Amino acid sequence: MHTDSFLPSYDDMYLPFDEAHLEGRTDTMIRYRRPTEDDASIIRLIDSQLVPLSHLTPAQLEAVRRDIPKRLSHGVTLIACQRYEDNPLGFVHFFLHGELLYIDMLAVAPESQRKRWGNMLMAHAEKFAASRGCKRSKVMVDVGNANGLSFYQKLGYAMVQYYTQSQCHELDKTL
Repeated sequence: MHTDSFLPSYDDMYLPFDEAHLEGRTDTMIRYRRPTEDDASIIRLIDSQLVPLSHLTPAQLEAVRRDIPKRLSHGVTLIACQRYEDNPLGFVHFFLHGELLYIDMLAVAPESQRKRWGNMLMAHAEKFAASRGCKRSKVMVDVGNANGLSFYQKLGYAMVQYYTQSQCHELDKTL
């Protein structure tokens, strides 16, 4: 069990999303990660959606893969699904550092992309962070991830700088 004060209580498990642009859909849910049930799906999403965009060496990628369970055990992971018991269609993993929301990973299954799941996940992460005093959000996007870059820019993120060594763009947004 986490001891960080910003983590949700059991009573906060369900996060219905009620934006008008979803046209009355009731089959949308953002919920907190259930490690035993969700982690295999999260790892598949990482392998299929994030790893191919990375510029890390095979050895570095293997080290990152081994670190995923530990990484997920810190911070917050929100899951997009149609019903509570369903497997994840996507997820966002993030950390809160003082007044900064750091988006660590966001991935949505190919068949669920362009259906606003990514927008919902980001909206919930940003709302969660703002309610806990965060004023800014930051994300790193791999140089080859043009779709990710466009996605974050449409959400109001602006490029701050480019890191040559990691081949990533840093984007920032005021919450």
